[in-house]
Amino acid sequence: MAEEELPGVLILDVGGTHGVLENLAALLEKHFRLITMKEFLENKKEMSKKIQCVFVFERRPTIDQELLESLPNLKVIGNSGVGVDHLDLKMISNFGVKVTNTPRAVVDPTADIGVALMLASARRLVEGNVFSFPGSYLLWHIS
Repeated sequence: MAEEELPGVLILDVGGTHGVLENLAALLEKHFRLITMKEFLENKKEMSKKIQCVFVFERRPTIDQELLESLPNLKVIGNSGVGVDHLDLKMISNFGVKVTNTPRAVVDPTADIGVALMLASARRLVEGNVFSFPGSYLLWHIS
């Protein structure tokens, strides 16, 4: 399939502090033509017709009514992360757009962090860490 035939997917950017991870962008490029928000804003008239999907990564780009109105061929919003509470599902469905999510994509890391936080709390690791810095031993003897 030629690149110009691939459906367009709107993303905030590739890399940087808020963009889609580069390895994830490479995976998306196998199935979609990536269109960054900057490209879209520079040429809304042409790009809006090509975009059939918006890929939301770390809650970006923000999905609002103005964006939905400017994407007449939008079919799906793919959300990567935990939950869709940042998306107005009723408004999105009024545009006939479907929403997908990756509910189990971060299950293991979330569980790991949760258990680590419980253990840290139960074993008072934060307090112990404070005492491990040079000069803090005086607090240990005083308490």
